[in-house]
Parts: sequence; C-alpha cells; structure tokens
Amino acid sequence: MGSAHRFYTRGLGLFLALSLAACASHPGARYAANLDQVLADPALQGATVSLTVRDAESGAALYQHNPDSRLIPASSLKLLTTAAALDVLGADYRFATEVLGDGAQQGERLQGNLYLRGSGDPSMQAKDYRELAAAVARTGIRQVMGDLVLDDTAFDDQRLGVDWASDDESLYYAAQISALNISPNDDFDAGSVLVSVTAPAMPGAPLAVRVSPENRLMSLRNQGRVGTTDSLQVGREHGSNLLLVSGALPPGQARRHWVSVWEPTRLVADVFQQALAEQGVTVQGQVRIGQPTAPAARVLASHSSMPLAGLITPLLKLSNNNMSEVLLKAMGRKTANAGTAAAGVAAIEGFLRRQGLSPQGLVQVDGSGLSRRNQISSQSLSDLLLVARKQPWFATWYAALPVAGDAQRMTGGTLRYRLQGTGAVDNLHAKTGSMQGVSSLSGYLRAADGRRLVLVMLSNNYRVDGARIKALEDRVTQVLLQ
Repeated sequence: MGSAHRFYTRGLGLFLALSLAACASHPGARYAANLDQVLADPALQGATVSLTVRDAESGAALYQHNPDSRLIPASSLKLLTTAAALDVLGADYRFATEVLGDGAQQGERLQGNLYLRGSGDPSMQAKDYRELAAAVARTGIRQVMGDLVLDDTAFDDQRLGVDWASDDESLYYAAQISALNISPNDDFDAGSVLVSVTAPAMPGAPLAVRVSPENRLMSLRNQGRVGTTDSLQVGREHGSNLLLVSGALPPGQARRHWVSVWEPTRLVADVFQQALAEQGVTVQGQVRIGQPTAPAARVLASHSSMPLAGLITPLLKLSNNNMSEVLLKAMGRKTANAGTAAAGVAAIEGFLRRQGLSPQGLVQVDGSGLSRRNQISSQSLSDLLLVARKQPWFATWYAALPVAGDAQRMTGGTLRYRLQGTGAVDNLHAKTGSMQGVSSLSGYLRAADGRRLVLVMLSNNYRVDGARIKALEDRVTQVLLQ
C-alpha cells in the first residue's frame, strides 16, 4: 500500500512537472500573466472585453479572452469593408462620374436634357465639376433646352446608416450617402462643407464666416461675435441646410469646422450648375434630382477617380465613414445590381465564404462601424486578418493601415500620437475604433524577436473616459512586444 502510494505520488509529481514544462513552452505563456493583469484594470470593471492574439504565420492562438463574444467594433469594421471591397470591386476599380445628353445638338443648342450621373465617387471636388463643365462647353453646347438631371440612382435614397445616432447628424463623420458627391478637401470628407470662421480685430464685431465649396444651397444664421473666450459653436439645423454659428472667438483667431449637408446631391447640383454657367452653358429647364438617365443619352464628358488601391489610404488612415458607406453600396451595386447597404453586406458575406470563413459570427448593417447594431468577435476579426495576408492585394491594404507613432498624418493616421517612443513605433499597423463606451484596436504587430502577431481587442460598455481604454490597448501592445 505504501509502495503504491509512493508510486502514485512520484507519478503525479512527474505529470505536474511535465504539464508545467508544457505550459512554459507554449508560445503565449510569457504573455498570459501580464495580459491578465491589464484586463484586471479597474477601468474595465463592468465592461466586456474580447481579446485575441494569434501568430500571424501559423494562426495559433497565443492569448484569448472572451474570443467568441460578439461586441460592437466601431471603426474596426472598416477592415472587413475594405478587404471585401478589394476582393469584390478589385484594387484597380475606379468610380466614374459622367455628363450625358439626350436629344440632338443643333449648333450651340442641345435639344434635350443634360444628365450628371454618379456611381458614388467620394473624391469628387469642385474643381472636378468645373472640368466636367469645361468639357461640355468644348462640345460647343451653350444652351440646354431641357432639364439638368442629377442621376444618383446607382444607390438607393437611404441617406443614413441603420440606427446612426441622431445627435451625430450634422457632423461630418455622419454625412449622408449619395451616388453623387462633392468633398471640400483632400481627405475626401464627401457630403460635408468646410466652415471657416475668423474673428476680426474689433471686439463685439460679427464673426466672418466662409463656406467651401461655395454654394447657394446653404444658408447662414450667424450669431457669433468677437469676444474674450473661445465658445464658438458651428452646426446645422435638423432637416435643412441652415448653418448655425454662435458663441465667441477671441480677436484674430480662426477655426474650421466640417458640417454635413442635408441631401448632398442637391449640393452637387448647385456646384455643377454654377460651373456650367461659368463656362457659358445655360440650362433652360428645371433641375431634377434622383431620376435615371435616359437610355439613349450619349456621354459628353467623364471623370474617373483614382483606383481603389489609392482611395483606401485616406479611408483607413483617417477612418473615413462616408467612403466606407460608398464602398458598401458599390459592392451591392456590382454583385446584385442594388446599391443598398443590405446588398453590400450580402457581398461581404460572400467574400467571407470564399475565404472559408463563416459569416455566422458577424452582424453588420453598415460599412463604417458607426451603427451600434454591428457586432463581431475578436476571433472573427482575427480570422479576417489572417486570411487577408494571403490575398494579392494584401500589401496595398497593409500599407493603408495606421502606423503607431509615425507623426506623418497619412502614415500614422489615427495611431500617429499613440505609443510614441516605444517599440511599437512602425511595428504596429492597426485600425482603431471609437464611440461612446466602445473602443477597438485591430491589426498586426511585429514583436521584438521578429515574430508577427495578429492582435484584436474590442471593449464595450465601460464608463471611464475613452482615453483610459486606449491606454490599456497600448499596454496590451507593449506586453506583446516583450
């Protein structure tokens, strides 16, 4: 009996020793205690975190915490939208904007309608519409006897995403979605205008307000005055294009605000109509919005965007919501001839299935991640990051991700101020996500030993300031760098 007991004891000890050795040799063992400590931070009390760390080469799980919990990803969802777009549309895809005419041209008269037809190009600017107008003028047309028709029917008329927050409505990052767009800047913030406010030197004087692109659609109620403090507020009245400027700005100071437009196709109509007039082209009829181009109309002028491979850089670096929504509907248009968010989501699910991934763990209703109905787990996002590395477009996509600690805006993007002076600089390429009570970090990390990792951290329902959660994401990154 004693002999048997001694044998059992020695056997148990050997088993425990082997088990401990196996655990110590597991590639993720060195991370576990420190990552557990990060997730035990009081800032996450009552919150839900889904964290997955995997070896980028083998796909092996190195650390997991609630890996299958579906959470709101915020802008990390753009990883899925852009990856699918590169697959469905192709890296060489270009958006086309065309001017067409029906009816005969008799001398300087077009005996019919003039159509402006869009496919969603988010990079169109006022100068591009001026170039289209100049091209029309080069055909010899000076009078359009019919109407100016704005054909934005490539997409549906649902201007906002599902369950977008109403208090975001006038903000540029919640701009309305259209197949005819105009952007006020090179960031391609389509569907918004840039409101520049300057305070003259005289105390109490009205603030000077300028809107770009210049247009006749937006009206202004300027109650702003020169004062001693900065209490400036710039917004838009619900359901209209009345800009509201109030508060104060100290003498000599200037501020810029981006404000979304109500019905962006109408802004395009106004800018293009003015561009035609500058070229001496007048339209005798009415301006009609949202009607299809006549089948017999012929192309008079056209403009192509840069390839999608170029467009995804500002999209991912700066987390551009409107561009993401355009890509979603463009995918739906291509795969189902329906420029709707639902058709776009179905195209994304098709992409996942082609990659051998199940869409069952995904709930997606928009392209940008702005809706709180979106849900995905860190495991599912890590699956995407792994299969993306095998795609022909991966190098382009990877280069478009924000890079930690790189101060160049179009390199560092939304990570340019984070993890500066640490080993993560230039080694973390990832997408960030932020909403009230939601934070995410999803991407690739090169550790000190050269090992490449996939990292996805989704945090929901925390009550602290979001900066504290971002700091925890940075701590996770630094643990993995060791």
